[in-house]
Amino acid sequence: MIELINERTFLESELILNPDGSIFHLHLKPEHVADTVILVGDPNRVSVIGSYLTDVEFSISNREYVSVTGRYNDKRITVVSTGVGVGNIDIVMNELDALVNIDFNTRKLKDKKRKLNFIRIGTSGSLQKSIPVNAYVLSKMSIGFDNLLYFYQDNEEVINSKVKTAFKAHLDSESLFFSPYVIDASKKLFNTLVSDQLFTGITVTSPGFYVPQGRELRLTTEIKDINNKLSNFSYGNLKITNYEMESSAIYGLAKMLGHHAVAVCLIIANRLNKNANENYRKNMEELIEYVLEKISI
Repeated sequence: MIELINERTFLESELILNPDGSIFHLHLKPEHVADTVILVGDPNRVSVIGSYLTDVEFSISNREYVSVTGRYNDKRITVVSTGVGVGNIDIVMNELDALVNIDFNTRKLKDKKRKLNFIRIGTSGSLQKSIPVNAYVLSKMSIGFDNLLYFYQDNEEVINSKVKTAFKAHLDSESLFFSPYVIDASKKLFNTLVSDQLFTGITVTSPGFYVPQGRELRLTTEIKDINNKLSNFSYGNLKITNYEMESSAIYGLAKMLGHHAVAVCLIIANRLNKNANENYRKNMEELIEYVLEKISI
């Protein structure tokens, strides 16, 4: 069991608060955060989702972090933009957890912990020819090509070691220079969103957009033919379905902190069929509507 420090007082240099009492990066206060949090990469997508909400309580922005809280079908929901990449996820997940589980007055953990439901709505690239552009993919697990979770003690307690071992064996010698980790989605949230309208599978979280995802401009990849290698991996009845850049960190940190997390993405490019949809805004709105209806039932 992951042991979280209960008696420690968090110093000003560790838990940084703004003069108004809000947390450093997000500029949110504890009362701003709902139990259900939708995470999006694009700050502009917050206003899109916000247009579906009623009883909007506030709208706050700082850097790439834009937040709003309101209601959909009377369900209180917070929407937060993370920007791109796992480094931003490290900030967002830790600060949202601190907002609900640390008493900012005493700087100690609260006796009663809140469990948040994190739902990432993002864009993604398909790694299966059968998953076309404009499809939706619900991630049952995420393979992290980043090293973020390895900085956290007791990470092995949330990593799916069986799938990790199988995947490293699949990459063979090409996995020697990095060590992908595998994290399962929340079963509760996965079951809330799943339907025959979605593809499901394994998502790869990449630390970059270009060479780490097999896109070669002036620089070339160390792992040759990486996309075909990924698309050929399977574990049980699951295949690697798509690439994106955040879900492994969301899944891992949520599990370590005692929260729930799931990611659902719109496919805007198929890396094997080599086609893309740059005008995907309407399709994204339809995915947003799907998620809002599912989580508010």
